[in-house]
Amino acid sequence: MDLSSINPVLFVAGFLVAATPLIFAALGELVAEKSGVLNLGVEGMMIIGAICGFATAVETGSPMLGFLAAAVGGAALSLLFAFLTQITLANQVASGLALTLFGLGFSALLGQSYVGIKPPRLAEVNFGPLHDIPVLGPVLFSHDIILYFGFVLVVAVWAVLKYTRVGLILRAVGESHDAAHALGFKVVRIRTLAIMFGGACAGLGGAYISLIRVPQWTEGMTAGVGWIALALVVFASWKPWRLLLGAYLFGGITQLQLNLQGAGVAIPVEYLAMSPYIITILVLVVLSADKSAAPASLGRTFHASS
Repeated sequence: MDLSSINPVLFVAGFLVAATPLIFAALGELVAEKSGVLNLGVEGMMIIGAICGFATAVETGSPMLGFLAAAVGGAALSLLFAFLTQITLANQVASGLALTLFGLGFSALLGQSYVGIKPPRLAEVNFGPLHDIPVLGPVLFSHDIILYFGFVLVVAVWAVLKYTRVGLILRAVGESHDAAHALGFKVVRIRTLAIMFGGACAGLGGAYISLIRVPQWTEGMTAGVGWIALALVVFASWKPWRLLLGAYLFGGITQLQLNLQGAGVAIPVEYLAMSPYIITILVLVVLSADKSAAPASLGRTFHASS
């Protein structure tokens, strides 16, 4: 065992990368849940985004087009969930689970011809002399534009939810869809748009895994990240800033277990691999007693009275 082989600078830079798919997926789910919709299909939308982004990037040679296709693919799959839960009024939990199973199976079918192919590389953002700053340069100024976009998106969602009329309406629908409907707001339309935003974000998170973090396609490569993202929303008490910190915490745990494996720590690999999920379960158990921060209409089906 040689812990000195773990480079702190590379470790921090690595967990920023590991946290980015979580940030996108959890942020999209946060917006959906703020509107009162519980979508358990995050994993399915992420894996569809991963294969859509990967295939598009390989075929066009453009990683940015790949990320755009991933967002479209995730949003398109989320429309299926929106149709089931908002139009046919199906159970949200069952529909979300079905969406995940469908996404995992359909992505495996689509990705058969892309196994073993390397995607085009997305260039790092050129910060000039900032990149050469000791420690801070490699940690903060040596990443791709999608990573920075994730941070900007957190700020944008926080500002919209807190300071804009759109955010107020979204939160109102999530707290009491009947009251929002009585005031004349289109509850189904608002929730459908929130679901689509969540799907697009999940797709981006999936594409980040297949194009940046693990630049290849393998079946089921999201490996439970969507479920961690769902737990992260609860962990963050439906607040964007806490979500950002929580994503970095889980990203750090994931990166730490990889570094410990590389350092030859005398702990079975299986225990290290399951450590992020153990933390997820513990967090959910601790926070399950306090549901005061959850939107009051979360998971409830909306029946329009008129």
